[in-house]
Amino acid sequence: MARTRFPAEVLTPEGEVFSEEIEMLSTRTAVGSIGILAGHEPILAMLEPTELRLYRSETDIVRFAQAEGYLQFAENRALVLVEEAIAPEALDRATFETKLSEARTAAEQAEPDSEEKARAERDIRRYEAFLAVGS
Repeated sequence: MARTRFPAEVLTPEGEVFSEEIEMLSTRTAVGSIGILAGHEPILAMLEPTELRLYRSETDIVRFAQAEGYLQFAENRALVLVEEAIAPEALDRATFETKLSEARTAAEQAEPDSEEKARAERDIRRYEAFLAVGS
């Protein structure tokens, strides 16, 4: 069944990675998973590392490994601002496995309740999510 389309943009610090009309967007916020359809109530949400799915149609889905960031939906437009958004086929598994190992080591060596520990734990969540999307 065709749904009403709405514009969606995905931006990273390096620039735009996606800008098209879609039928649905799904991702994970700090409070849980969310799906956005045309006409959704306005929302501003913090995003967690996960798989971002942008549905051009029920069978045509654009996927990204999504890092932390924000989702804004207002005036029937979606804006996703994230640290990284990488297509699954562009993920270098070996690189992210190395980064995950380094982040785990950093977390173990950091002082409890330190900024270094919080950063390492955030990186662990990101790299685990990226590897899950890439498998």
